[in-house]
Amino acid sequence: MTMTEAATAPSASPAPLLRTESVSKAFGGVQALSGASIEVGRGTIAGLIGPNGSGKTTLFNIITGYARADSGQVYLDGRRITNLPPERVFSLGIGRTFQLTRIFPTMTVFENMLIAGQHKERSWNPLARAGGAASRRHAMELLDFVGIARHAGALAQTLSYGQRKLLELAYVLVADPEIVLLDEPAGGVNPSLINTIAGKIRELNAAGKTFLIVEHNMDFVMGLCDRVMVLDYGSVIAAGPPAQVRADPRVLDAYLGTGEDDDAQDGDRGAGHEGA
Repeated sequence: MTMTEAATAPSASPAPLLRTESVSKAFGGVQALSGASIEVGRGTIAGLIGPNGSGKTTLFNIITGYARADSGQVYLDGRRITNLPPERVFSLGIGRTFQLTRIFPTMTVFENMLIAGQHKERSWNPLARAGGAASRRHAMELLDFVGIARHAGALAQTLSYGQRKLLELAYVLVADPEIVLLDEPAGGVNPSLINTIAGKIRELNAAGKTFLIVEHNMDFVMGLCDRVMVLDYGSVIAAGPPAQVRADPRVLDAYLGTGEDDDAQDGDRGAGHEGA
């Protein structure tokens, strides 16, 4: 190759921050994932969509160690993390929220944040006074960032569902993960708070944070994500910019040809496991 050719040749795409390679998972006789391969570029907002029962949360659970892959691999920044336990995956830089929020409802909002801080330091002790001055200040800064600092002294169970989603986001951010996996961040949330959540994701992304989002709200996904990947029957059938994916006949067929089974009931075709 001449110097001129080298100068004009397209540069190689940067390696993805997160990728899965041919991941498969079955629950009994039900195949939840079948060779699912996805890539999430560093500093991007990626969306993972698909009909009910298509394997989305199963893939999230495998990435984060809450389920074991039958075959295939998961990589974070080039490092294989397949089937590591959740606490190890968390410590390596993957934070996640859940379809059904996981907070401590009978503790205050602020106490929830302090527990997140202790989790980050791997030193949780229910009898110890949680958090030094720096960690308590950081907790309040994050609550202020997501817009619920005024509720710091309230029991978490008194928050609206959308506010609980914001608390869970703040909780995850305590550890400053490299990538945040959000499972249905707009699900069950009123429109004004959906806009708030989207705005916070954009703000964090502008500061360099990477996101992978599972979501059924198509307007939310298409208006927020740089790249969208579509699962159907456990396999990726399309991936690309939102406009391209929205117009893909395979995607239209997958959605129009699917019933209304509830993800949370069938556990992404894996009965007895957490929703899709």
